[in-house]
Amino acid sequence: MTRLAGALTEGLVMTWGPDGFLARIADPFWFQALGCLLGFDWHSSGLTTTTCGALKEGLRGRAHDLGLHIAGGKGAASRKTPDEIRAACESSGLDAEALVYASRMSAKVDSAAVQDGFQIYHHCFMFTASGRWAVVQQGMNEDTGWARRYHWLGRNGHPFVCDPHAAICSDGTGPVVNLVAAEASDSRTATAAVSRLPPEALMRDLRHALAAAPHLDLPARHRILRTDIHPDRLAQTFLRTYARQPETFETLLGLPGVGPQCLRALSLLGQLLYGAAPSFRDPARFSFAHGGKDGIPFPVDRQTYDTTATVLERAVRDARLGQTESLDALRRLERYWNQLDARPATPLAHATGAAPHGGSGPGQRPFTPALPRRFPPQTEQSRKGSTPPSDEKFKQFCLDLPMESP
Repeated sequence: MTRLAGALTEGLVMTWGPDGFLARIADPFWFQALGCLLGFDWHSSGLTTTTCGALKEGLRGRAHDLGLHIAGGKGAASRKTPDEIRAACESSGLDAEALVYASRMSAKVDSAAVQDGFQIYHHCFMFTASGRWAVVQQGMNEDTGWARRYHWLGRNGHPFVCDPHAAICSDGTGPVVNLVAAEASDSRTATAAVSRLPPEALMRDLRHALAAAPHLDLPARHRILRTDIHPDRLAQTFLRTYARQPETFETLLGLPGVGPQCLRALSLLGQLLYGAAPSFRDPARFSFAHGGKDGIPFPVDRQTYDTTATVLERAVRDARLGQTESLDALRRLERYWNQLDARPATPLAHATGAAPHGGSGPGQRPFTPALPRRFPPQTEQSRKGSTPPSDEKFKQFCLDLPMESP
């Protein structure tokens, strides 16, 4: 998988450039299709971590040449993201701290400001020599076992606290506490204002609010009970925010120790004092099923997989030497397949009832997964008896395709 991921990434960067590659990584359908191409199950939450890991390992040793860097990963690897960003920026002249800030804030938003019940456990940060960056991170709901993937695409000046995501995909949606929704602007202003008040006043008002009602009903699974907010435990955090006097919600969110419970308490007080309620709209807009690994539609044919990697590696190697015939042949193969599979484009977002993605970044294009329908499913006997074509025969087949204009 790592070998194919490296060759594929290099070929894509040569075709679209590093920034174009990031724009496609931020497209949830394109990313899902990439994971399937690399051989991972389309409906497993492990597709995210495995695909990002394969891309990172595949770029090892050639990231500077391509102008594309990948940091972070799953679990403990995610905590190494800042150091990996700084190491990659040492020889590139990029502002490492700006990229570290983008990595930290994207993780903080999805773990504290979007309170949807999913705990972030995977954080992958990708950036280019131009300073553009993308984030693919994933959270897990321990109660349901479902996963949710968050896509970001940004550059300097990215709005971290106002509808900042390129996409969020999940197996289900529902009411959440969403402090970065566009319609929650007044709540963000009120929350920041409340954080600048003396801690004694905050503690008093919070105790009064909790004593006034046995529990506070926020939507569905995000109901705040009396046991959810402990004023005494928040005293040190309130003292810290009062000392720092954050002027904006983004500054408040970036302070150490300001987590989901603190933001819930401050947004509650902001609603009580200023009448500014947070948003309860779930930002997830794309739906994917997450389940077990079952070998659908068929197990990976290792020999064919290795042949594909070899063909692509040779095409990329030839292109580096100025011989682009192989890459041109693969492009003709893509156009040939698209003609065979001509049909009305039906984005998967519409098929699942999710809203179409309206925040496409530069270089993005709608992606419609091609559904194979002309070839019967392989049987165990046909797989054993089949011999994949040699890379030279495959290359010749591509060269023989019509050279119509794209």
